[in-house]
Amino acid sequence: MGKRIISQRRGKGTPRYTAPSFNFKVDVKHPNPKHKISGEIQDIFRCRAHTAPVMSVKLDNGKEVQMIAPNNVLVNQKIEFNTDKVENANTCMLKYIPEGTSIFNIELNPGDGGKLVKTTGTSATIVAKLDKKVIVLLPSKKKKTINWDCRANIGVIAGGGRVDKPLLKAGNNMKKFKARGKLYPIVSANSMNATDHPFGNSRSSYKSKSKPAPKNAPPGRKVGSIRPRSQGRKKGRG
Repeated sequence: MGKRIISQRRGKGTPRYTAPSFNFKVDVKHPNPKHKISGEIQDIFRCRAHTAPVMSVKLDNGKEVQMIAPNNVLVNQKIEFNTDKVENANTCMLKYIPEGTSIFNIELNPGDGGKLVKTTGTSATIVAKLDKKVIVLLPSKKKKTINWDCRANIGVIAGGGRVDKPLLKAGNNMKKFKARGKLYPIVSANSMNATDHPFGNSRSSYKSKSKPAPKNAPPGRKVGSIRPRSQGRKKGRG
């Protein structure tokens, strides 16, 4: 009897296929004070849940929050939240930020804490302002329209040279994936044994079965092309 395929085991939610969130130190979000407030950077540290460095900020009201660290910030530096001062590492509403400014950790809805542009070395740019809307150019070159009451941090996220360092060996890549609960290495279905996948065997060089899965295929057999619109070679348009 064959084994469960990877997609079935992933769906069950075993520890091998879930992120080790119990090892994550912090969740970086914009604080939600109702008025302007300032804070002081206490520490800059690394969290395995984030590729970017994280800074711990102590607010004037005594609370401590964690934020993504941009370039050129120092311990004991003062930063402001809910302000109209467009300075590095400050948190401002988009309506106060001029066009052409580099921003990161952008909210999609006011008060959600920040959803966009959170990885190392990245930043977005404000392109234009419309009626209570702001058009933002993302690192992917896609333009997104966002409510101008949403907040963002000023600057470029630190750690931009992270991807330039070579991994050198597969063991380092394995540790990188394991820290985030990702599967590595990924083996193709044709390279598996027959007990591990419907496409796997070692009887011939062309090992896979028919690509379209049967209509009544059970879980574990429904792989490949599922319910295709058409089969065979496409005929030319006469």
